[in-house]
Amino acid sequence: MSDEIVEPLGSGEPVGHAKTPKKAAASGWVGSVLEYYDFFIYAQAAALVFPTLFFPGADPTVAIVASFATYGVGYVARPIGGFVLGHWGDKHGRKNVLVLCMLIIGVATFCVGLIPSYHSIGVWAPALLVVLRLVQGFAVGGEISGASAMIMEHAPFGRRGYYTSFTMQGVAVGQILAAAAFLPMATWLPDEAFHSWGWRIPFLLSAVVVLIGLVIRRRVNETPAFLEERDGDNTPPSPIVEAVRSNGADMVRVFIMMLLTIIPVVMLVFGATFATNKAYGNGFTPANLLWLSLVGNAVAALLVPAAGALSDKIGRRPCLIFGMLSSTALCFGYLYFISVHNVVLMFVFGLLAYGVAFQGFQGVFPSSFQEQFPTRSRVTGFAIPQNLAGMATAIMPTVFAVIAPPGANVPVIVGSVVFGIGVVAAITAYFTRETYRVHMDDLGRKDAPEVPRDEYERRRHRRLAAT
Repeated sequence: MSDEIVEPLGSGEPVGHAKTPKKAAASGWVGSVLEYYDFFIYAQAAALVFPTLFFPGADPTVAIVASFATYGVGYVARPIGGFVLGHWGDKHGRKNVLVLCMLIIGVATFCVGLIPSYHSIGVWAPALLVVLRLVQGFAVGGEISGASAMIMEHAPFGRRGYYTSFTMQGVAVGQILAAAAFLPMATWLPDEAFHSWGWRIPFLLSAVVVLIGLVIRRRVNETPAFLEERDGDNTPPSPIVEAVRSNGADMVRVFIMMLLTIIPVVMLVFGATFATNKAYGNGFTPANLLWLSLVGNAVAALLVPAAGALSDKIGRRPCLIFGMLSSTALCFGYLYFISVHNVVLMFVFGLLAYGVAFQGFQGVFPSSFQEQFPTRSRVTGFAIPQNLAGMATAIMPTVFAVIAPPGANVPVIVGSVVFGIGVVAAITAYFTRETYRVHMDDLGRKDAPEVPRDEYERRRHRRLAAT
C-alpha cells in the first residue's frame, strides 16, 4: 500500500504536495530513539558512575549534587538550541535541521564515552563532560519540536494524534536499547571493570543509531504544510517574534504542561540515586532500577500509539489530564516503597506511574502542543517553551538532593512537589484549546472552526481504512 496521500482541494489541508506519514513517522521515531538513548545512559551514568569518576574526594552529598548539575547543564543549552534550530526549521524547512540535530547529538554522545576520568586528567575531565553536555543540549533543543512537526504535518486529518505519537514511542524504545546496553555492564561486570570501562560502551554504541537515523532522515520529503508556506512566500522573517505576538499565551501554557516531564526525571534520575546511593541507605542495586526502566518502557512503547489514537477519537485534553494527575499521584507510592526497601511494590508503583499512567500525557502532547501553533511559527512556538520546561525539570534532581538530603522524609517532600506540578499542569490543560477536529490550515487560530463530530468520524474511518 502506497504511503503517499494527496489531499483534495477544499479539504482544509495543504494541497499540491503529497503527504508520506509512514516515512515521516519513521524519521521522527529514530530521532527520538537516539535522543532518549542518550538521555537514559547519561542520566544513569550521572546517578551511578559520575560522582566517583569525575568528582572523587568530595563529600558524598556534594558529589551527587555536582553530578546531577552536569546532567542538568545540558538543558541550559536547550532553549538556545530551540531558538536557533526552531528558527531554522520555520524559515528553511524541517528536514535539513533534523539531519543536523542527529549528527551533532551522536558525535557528542560518542565523545562522552572517550573522556578520561578525574584521576587521569584532573579538572579537565568534568570540564569536558560539561562542554559535551552543552553541545548535546543545543542539538536536542531542535529535535523533538522539529520531529513532531515533521510527522504531524505529514499525518492525514483525523490521525494526527496516532502518527505524531511515534515521536514518543521512539523515546521508550531508546530507553529500552539503553537499558539493554547498560544492564549487562552493571549486572555482570565487577564494580572495578564497570567503573573503569564498562559504562563507556553504551555511549560508544550511539554511533550505530546515528548511522541508521541519518539514512532514514535523508529519505523523507519536506512537509506539505511548510512547502505550501514557502511556495506562497509566507515564511515569517522572525518566527520567534511571530510566535510570541500571535501565540504568546499558548507558549506559556505549553511551558507549564511540559513541566510534567518531571516524571521520567524523578523515576529514572533522582529515583535511581535515592534507591542505590549509599548516602540514602536504601540498598537497591543498579540492576533493580535498570529492570524497572526496561519493563516500563516496553509497556510504554505499546501504550503510546494507543494513547495517540485515543486522542484522535475523544480529544487531546481528557488524555492529557488523566496522564498528568495519575502519574504524579503514583510517585508518592514509588518513593515510599523505595524508602521501606520493598523491591516488589517499588517496581509495581514505578511501572504504573511511568509505564502506564504517564503515557496519557506522553502519547498526546506531541500532536496537541504542535497544534496550538500555525505552520509559520510551529517549530519555534513549541521548541522554546518545551526546552525551557526541560531546563526547569532537569535541575530538579539537584533541587531534590538539596531539599530532601539523606535523613529527610524524601517521599513526602519530593512527592508533594511532583504532584503539585501535576495539578497545575492539569488545570492548564483544561483551559487549552481542543484541536483534534481542527484542519491544518486553521491551526493556531483562537477562533479556529472544528469539523462537526459526525463528519469528522466519517473522515477518520476512511483514513483508517486507507492507511
